[in-house]
Amino acid sequence: MTDPKTYLTPAEEKMEMAVEFLDETLARIRAGKANAKILDAVRVDYYGSMAPVSNVANISVPDARTIVITPWEKSMFKEIEKAIINSEVGITPENNGEVIRLSIPPLTEERRKALVKQCKAEAEQAKVSVRNARRDAIDGLKKAVKQGMPEDVEKDAEATAQKLHDKYLKRIDDLFSAKEKEILTV
Repeated sequence: MTDPKTYLTPAEEKMEMAVEFLDETLARIRAGKANAKILDAVRVDYYGSMAPVSNVANISVPDARTIVITPWEKSMFKEIEKAIINSEVGITPENNGEVIRLSIPPLTEERRKALVKQCKAEAEQAKVSVRNARRDAIDGLKKAVKQGMPEDVEKDAEATAQKLHDKYLKRIDDLFSAKEKEILTV
């Protein structure tokens, strides 16, 4: 007889990964406040290999509207500026020879709505991943019944899979509503 945990444990791991991925993705979406994570996706040519900005410079957030980048080598100023301009960050860097400043402009109402829409799409994608994990677990349990697992054990395991599904969907909704509130707060 197969243990139901062989289907439920991987499903829960996939659901957890979907929530963590959503959390990281939402952190990269700019909400009108300075956040060093918006530079995570920016890569810089560092002696022939592409490295994240955080690997070649110190990134700090002195106030709610400014990100300050202090390169460790003077030669990296131009590379970092070029990488930020070519990225999807959408902010023009200011270089004074000592540091690179990114001034975060306040968001327009239209841009806020577009960001909320983008966040909602990301949340929906995470929900689809959670649903797929639940479906895979239930399909595995149904196959296990054919291989000799008692039906009542399978039904209990299905109920557990549904509870996991509901728990992770609630976490996704909570993450989305927190990000939505952050974006819409002026």
